[in-house]
Amino acid sequence: MIRLNSDEIDQWLVQAERLWLFLDYDGTVADFAPVRGQVTPDREVVDLLARLSSHPTIRVAVISGRRLSDVQTLLPVQGIYLGGVYGLEVQTPDQEIIQRAEYQYVRQFIDRLKLLWEGIVDSRPGFYLEDKDWSLALHTPVDGSADIDQVLSAAQQAAGDVLPVNQFHFIGGTKFLEAAPVEADKGKTVGYLLSNFQWPDSRLLYIGDDDQDVQAFEVIHSNGGITILVSGPGRRLGPPHADLILPSPQAVRRWLQNLAR
Repeated sequence: MIRLNSDEIDQWLVQAERLWLFLDYDGTVADFAPVRGQVTPDREVVDLLARLSSHPTIRVAVISGRRLSDVQTLLPVQGIYLGGVYGLEVQTPDQEIIQRAEYQYVRQFIDRLKLLWEGIVDSRPGFYLEDKDWSLALHTPVDGSADIDQVLSAAQQAAGDVLPVNQFHFIGGTKFLEAAPVEADKGKTVGYLLSNFQWPDSRLLYIGDDDQDVQAFEVIHSNGGITILVSGPGRRLGPPHADLILPSPQAVRRWLQNLAR
C-alpha cells in the first residue's frame, strides 16, 4: 500500500469536519505495564484524552484487550467510548454498558476451559492464566521456557475439545494464547460502533500496535479512514499495515498533543 507522510495526514485532518479517533491502550498510548495485571492510571494519558474528548469535533473510542473494568480504572474520562476484551463489552459516553454476547452462555465454556488449562500449566513456573470473565488468556514465561511450544499446543488442543466451533476463536501468537468469543474482535467492534453510533461527515483515524489492531485497520480503510501503527525496534508488524508509522507510545502522545492543539 502507498503510505502517507505526516504533512499529507495533517492536511487530511485539517479538511475533516469531524474526526472519530480510535485508539488501542497498551503499547499505543501507554507503555506496557511492568507487572502483569497492573492497573495504574497514567495521568498524562488521562489528561490528554480528556482534552481530545472535550473538543466538539473529535470523538474518542479506546478499544483494549483488557477487561472493561480495568479500562474504566485506567481511563476515568467523561465522554468517550471504552471497549474491553477487544470490544466485547462497550461503555458509551452516557455510561451505558453494552455486552455483545450472552455472558452466562460464554462463561460456562470459559469455566470448563479454565479447569483444563490449570491442569496443563500446574507446576510449570512462569506460566500464568488470566481470567478476563469473557475470555481466558495463557501467558508464557518471559525468559522463554523450553516448554512454551508444547504447552501452547496442548492448551489449544484442549480448547478445541470444549469450545463450540465457530463461536470462539484464538488470539495470540508464539508466546501467548487467548480463547474468546468471536465477537471479541477489534475489527468487528469498530464496525459495530460505526453502524450503531453513526456520526455523519466524520473521518476515521485508528492508532494501534498489534494484530488485533491490524484487523481494525482493514475496517477503517474500507471506510476511507487513516491508520497509524506503533512499531518500533523489535516489533513484529511491518509498515504495509498502516498509512503512518510511529515508533513508541511517547511518539503517539506527542502526535496526539499536536492534534489536540
